[in-house]
Amino acid sequence: MTGLEKILKVIEDDAKANADNIITKAQKEANEIMEAAKLEADKKCAEIALKSETEEKAIISRSESAAALLEKKKILDAKQQIISNVITNARHSLVELSDSEYMDIILRMVTKFAHNKEGVILFSQKDKHRLSADFSNRVAQALADKNKASLIIAEDTVTIDGGFILKYGDVEENCSFDALFSSAKEELSDRVNAILFE
Repeated sequence: MTGLEKILKVIEDDAKANADNIITKAQKEANEIMEAAKLEADKKCAEIALKSETEEKAIISRSESAAALLEKKKILDAKQQIISNVITNARHSLVELSDSEYMDIILRMVTKFAHNKEGVILFSQKDKHRLSADFSNRVAQALADKNKASLIIAEDTVTIDGGFILKYGDVEENCSFDALFSSAKEELSDRVNAILFE
């Protein structure tokens, strides 16, 4: 081997060793980058999974709250409907009483609501036909027992579904079942609620 060939051989060997060195170093750096990227990817995946789990729990919690609220609303609506039906049925049952039972209730109402002055009591056409022959005397006696002035049963009728209207000059007091039940709606609802649901 000539001197030139030896020099070329040394240069070639050095270049090859240098290239192997660079390749090994580059391979090591590439492995380190790949490992760091894998660790970063795993970290990101864990964060995403945790975030998803947290969001999932929040969505489930909101859904459960909304469902509970809807359930309470439906129960409340059902209770209110039941209470309304009970009150409506009670009002209708008054109108459907026998004539004697109905007139006994009307008589008690008259003594309760009558003012202590002369007045007129008006009934519906239907109720006027239900009055017994002695009803006027019964009213007079009941009012006298309570030290109240007398009431005259009017010839005119009014359009109401049960109960009566008291008239004192230009002043009228609506004692129809509709008016009485309407004015006592909250109290009746509270009482029915207490009986049915508490």
